[in-house]
Amino acid sequence: MRRSELNRILGEAAAFISNMNYKLPPFAFWSPADWQDKGHEYDEIRENMLGWDVTDFGSGDFNKTGLLLFTVRNGHFQNESNGKPYAEKIMIVREGQITPYHFHFNKMEDIINRGGGNLLIQLYNASPEGAFAATPVQVSQDGRNYQVPAGSVIRLTPGESITLPTGQYHQFWGEPGFGPILVGEVSKVNDDRIDNRFYEPAGRFPTIIEDVEPLYLLVNDYPPAR
Repeated sequence: MRRSELNRILGEAAAFISNMNYKLPPFAFWSPADWQDKGHEYDEIRENMLGWDVTDFGSGDFNKTGLLLFTVRNGHFQNESNGKPYAEKIMIVREGQITPYHFHFNKMEDIINRGGGNLLIQLYNASPEGAFAATPVQVSQDGRNYQVPAGSVIRLTPGESITLPTGQYHQFWGEPGFGPILVGEVSKVNDDRIDNRFYEPAGRFPTIIEDVEPLYLLVNDYPPAR
């Protein structure tokens, strides 16, 4: 992805999040210059990958297959005893924009429609070989527990949420005609470098073509502490 495209996406995201009356922490808006004098007291942000995260999953078409995330809080995946055992993210899902099928080996998560349009999420159990299982899927949705056939699509309207256990394939997108969605995620500690199992090969973090200066740094852009 080009840095100029990322800057446009981040600018639009910041405006949408503000319009939804969700407040991001101050470090969300630090410039690259601001980061240059941030010492080891900010290592939690660096090491736990807090902040902006934009991906097209290697598709080359962010609007079709992509996701914008901001990790608000997170523990350390390899050292949970020395930090938070939980994580929180805010995401923006556009109409028809797909986050492709994947499951997590370690992370259990709640996906919450915080407002805007409707979120559609499609579910399969994973077989021991990593394929789609034909077995019914157990759904936990806002305190209601029930089963649906494999491949069912669950519709989350604003305020609704769903719990996704480990090993459960899911893909999601914004329902066309209803606008973008502000999506929350509350989960166990998160590490997207090693905890995702995509059904089809996908790139989690984009290769960036540096055609302009960054508006805000992404989680994998941070300079080391001086």
